Amino acid sequence: MIRPIAPDDTTALIALVEAIGFEPHETEELALMLADHFDGKNSQDIWLTDDDDGLVGVAYVAPERMTDGTWNLYLIAVHPDRQRQGRGAALLAHVEQMLAARGERVLLVETSGLESFEYVRGFYRKSGYDEEARIREFYKAGEDKIVFRKALTALE
Repeated sequence: MIRPIAPDDTTALIALVEAIGFEPHETEELALMLADHFDGKNSQDIWLTDDDDGLVGVAYVAPERMTDGTWNLYLIAVHPDRQRQGRGAALLAHVEQMLAARGERVLLVETSGLESFEYVRGFYRKSGYDEEARIREFYKAGEDKIVFRKALTALE
């Protein structure tokens, strides 16, 4: 069941991102982002979970500042034990449909250009995203950032 995240989900979400390999500093940043979300500081941000007798997936999207209808998918993750079951695709489709129903126009996704991230890039391509940009050596020397884009108006 895909549903909005609740404060009681925080511990399970932290465990999920640790299971997929988040570094400690990334996990700490995520905890701060969740705290801000629940405090209402980022009121437009949307956090969703895939709850199957416990949190097994998460998606986080937020509007791009100073744009009209452009959103960023900052996080989508499924627990390693539950991957390759269509859960990530279901979460992504839910986000897209929800944003399209609200009249939003574009969803952007950023990911690494490293070879080890080819499966991630393939996931977005298969989900109808086009590679829009590559920023060389963005994350660190030798690691590009690749930006994917999907028009949401086509989903209406």
